[in-house]
Amino acid sequence: MSGIEDPGHGHSPAAWTTVVIMLIALTIGTVFFFLEMPIMVWLSVVLLVIGLIVGYIMTKAGYGVGGSKTVSKQH
Repeated sequence: MSGIEDPGHGHSPAAWTTVVIMLIALTIGTVFFFLEMPIMVWLSVVLLVIGLIVGYIMTKAGYGVGGSKTVSKQH
């Protein structure tokens, strides 16, 4: 290998939590879109935004890539 350090690519508790919440929101929104329940679709959009906010808060709390509360793994 050339010795180039892996930048992390978002492998952190904050990133994983954000992605899981957003995937759940998109799945719920898609199901309710096909069931023609617009209020639930909009609630899933709210959940999507909540996922972004949770990720931001977790990153600021030190759970992001290179954060103070994460352990770097050697590959």
